[in-house]
Parts: sequence; C-alpha cells; structure tokens
Amino acid sequence: MSLYIGREASKLWKRVYAETITEINLLAENWKYLLAGLIFQYIHGLAARGVHYLHRPGPALQDVGFFLLPELGQDKAYVSETVFTFIFLSFVLWSFHPFVFKSKKIYTVLLWCRVLAFLVACQFLRIITFYSTQLPGPNYHCREGSNLATLPHPESVLEVLLINFPRGVLYGCGDLIFSSHMIFSLVFVRTYQKYGTWRFIRQCAWFIVVIQSLLIVASHKHYTVDVVVAWYTVNLVVFFIDRKLPELPDRTSGAAFLLPLSKDSRTKDENHKLLNGNTGDPLDRRVRTPLNGKILEDGNTVHVEGAMNGV
Repeated sequence: MSLYIGREASKLWKRVYAETITEINLLAENWKYLLAGLIFQYIHGLAARGVHYLHRPGPALQDVGFFLLPELGQDKAYVSETVFTFIFLSFVLWSFHPFVFKSKKIYTVLLWCRVLAFLVACQFLRIITFYSTQLPGPNYHCREGSNLATLPHPESVLEVLLINFPRGVLYGCGDLIFSSHMIFSLVFVRTYQKYGTWRFIRQCAWFIVVIQSLLIVASHKHYTVDVVVAWYTVNLVVFFIDRKLPELPDRTSGAAFLLPLSKDSRTKDENHKLLNGNTGDPLDRRVRTPLNGKILEDGNTVHVEGAMNGV
C-alpha cells in the first residue's frame, strides 16, 4: 500500500513539474499581456477612488429591486460579499487545476490572458459610464449623514494613488453603473461555461450568479439598473471579444509543441529515424508499393536485390 502511494506521489510531482515548465515558457511569451491586464486593474481601482471624491450623497432613487426584494440590512451585507468571494476563489483555483489533475483542457497563462482581456474591456466601459453621471449611492455608508459618503479633498497625490486599499475599495461610492462584482462573476462563469468539463458545475455556477445578482440589490450595494446593465453588457463584450481572440490550443493533441526542442533532442530524434531507414524528410514520404520483387516509385520501376521471386 505504501509503495502504491509512493508511486502516485511521484507521478503527481512529475506532472506538476512538467506543467510548471510548460507554463513558465508560456509566461515568458505572454507576460506583457498579463502585466498590462494587472496594471489596468489598478487603473480601474484608481478611477473608482477618484469618482468617490465627486460623489454627493442624497436620497436613494426609486428602484424596483428595492421594492420587490427584502432588504438584508447593514448587519447582513456580508452575505453578498461571501458569495462573490466564493465565486472568485473557486475560479482562481480551477484555473490552476492543470498543475495537478490529469483531465485538463486549458493552459493557465493563456486562460488568464483571455480573462484579463474581457475584464479590461468591461472595466473600460464601466469607467466611462460612472464618470458620465454620478448617482447618489444606495449603500449605507454612501447616504446622507455618513462620514464616508464624501471624501475630503486629498492632501497629496500619493493619497489618491494608494487608493486606501482595501478599505477604499470596500467603502467606495459613486462607481455604480455598472456593477464590478457582476463583471468578475459573469466573466468567470462564461469562461468556465466554455472551457469547463463538468456540466453540473456549469449549471450551478449560473444559478449562483443569479443569486449573487439578487443579493447585491437586496443589500443595497447597487441599484437594479447596475446589475441589469452588467448582465447584457458583459455578455455582449465577452461574446464579441472572444470571436476576435485566437482560440486556446486543444490539449487533447498534446503539449509537446509548446516546449522548445533542444539541439540534443533534435539530434537524437534524427538519428533514431536514420537507424530505422527513414530520413525524416516529410517531402520524401512517397508511396512505395512492392510488386513481384519490384518497387514502384513515382511511377518508375526500380529493381531491388533479394526480391521475393528469388532473383
């Protein structure tokens, strides 16, 4: 039993090592795209911080979601954040599953390049939208009488650039249309819808996102319009950008083409082909049909010694 466990552990480490080498090679080729996507995440946070300085508290707007859904209250506002955290962490862990599991269809680096492209496009549209019109925030800390509803004038540029993470993100105001939580949730679920293998998980993921939408409105973190606009905007953006991006390579055909061949490995492969009587030249793959001790080659007859007729 211990020998079997030891063999399985050895296979696991070999799999992790091979996958790590492959992903490092992909990272070396695509690190610029990943870095650009991560930098824009900071720019998005900076923009959300900046609109908070422009926010002016006021009475909450009339909203059909507030009328139909029971209000969670300030003491239960954590429920929607808990659901979002579950969606976020689940997707991140799944994106790294090729390092461990045998059944894998994706490369982690290429997947995150794709995901960040979706996020950047949606967040760019979001920045334009919430800077166009500042609505009074419906959240509890954004209402009149709250000290967090309006930020005091910054004393230095550094105060703005640091964006007071994570408190500045959790207690922001003014960045409403459209919901950033819905951007991440929908991008993650649509990505798993395309590259995930478990149908049951895909169905559960869509159900959880619907629950997430209702919880966001019930906790008064966003107006209903913020969630509705996110639903069709994010889906449309992902649909059109996904058609423009190159498709991820199919892992069922093998991952060897991603690894650069060394000079020694090419030499060994060529020697192996020569020993087997194959030059390895794909242009030399002509049809040779033996017939009565002769070989037909390109329509010409060539006599071969030691043929089957005893000649």
